[in-house]
Amino acid sequence: DIKRGEILALLGPNGAGKTTLISTICGIVTKSEGSITIDGHDNITDYRAARAQIGLVPQEIQLPIFELVKPTIEFSRALFGKPDNEAHIERVMKQLSLWDKRDSKIVALSGGMKRRVMIAKALSHEPRILFLDEPTAGVDVGLRKDMWNTVRELRDAGVTIILTTHYIEEAEEMADRVGVINKGKLLLVEDKKTLMQKLGQKKLTLQLSKPLEAVPKTLVKHAFTVSPDQQSITYVYDTRDEKHSVAEVLQDIAKAKLDYTDLKTEQSSLEDIFMELVKS
Repeated sequence: DIKRGEILALLGPNGAGKTTLISTICGIVTKSEGSITIDGHDNITDYRAARAQIGLVPQEIQLPIFELVKPTIEFSRALFGKPDNEAHIERVMKQLSLWDKRDSKIVALSGGMKRRVMIAKALSHEPRILFLDEPTAGVDVGLRKDMWNTVRELRDAGVTIILTTHYIEEAEEMADRVGVINKGKLLLVEDKKTLMQKLGQKKLTLQLSKPLEAVPKTLVKHAFTVSPDQQSITYVYDTRDEKHSVAEVLQDIAKAKLDYTDLKTEQSSLEDIFMELVKS
């Protein structure tokens, strides 16, 4: 189930089934069993109504490169039998910073701008659901951040967005919920914050002022480890463990009389959690 007006990030390694799942929902690939409904419409028996709800931006850039930008976007709207709506096309193009390129040939655009044209085509018929399959592949950092902002604006306007990505930070930055898929199976779908809380770990690192060969006796029970260069020691703990006491750990560090220059804590990232889930 995907909720109306949310950003759902679908994570998974190459070959996990992300694109196949999206293609099946959009009716491009025929499913072998089960059913899919889109806003109450079956995607096979009522495919016209179901498909009209969806905008799809595929991984590969597929554009008529010698056509002009604006007519290409308008043509996509016409394919869905929608009447002309100059105001909507202009609004979408301006939102994606394409308006200044409206009379340019697609062949003259950069890779990032071509991808924006793909998104504009997908939004031309005013869908309520937008699928973005690897939307920032091959896009530089600056354009990627611009596209993140655009996606958030679309979500705020009520568009439901499902994106697949290899960029873990993209999901962590943007998603409301995260789904993890591997070997054709959906391992979980979880609220991002809940997922981080449930599966996340924290790491406490002490940067030492001089090399340390072994963990002091007072810290052995906490399973501190010494770094290969002996310049730091690290303690990893589960945030869900009710018996864990940071205060006790800090007291034992003081008892060890370690000479350290810095102390820092880090929360496990979504990437750490993702790798833990799919490694099996």
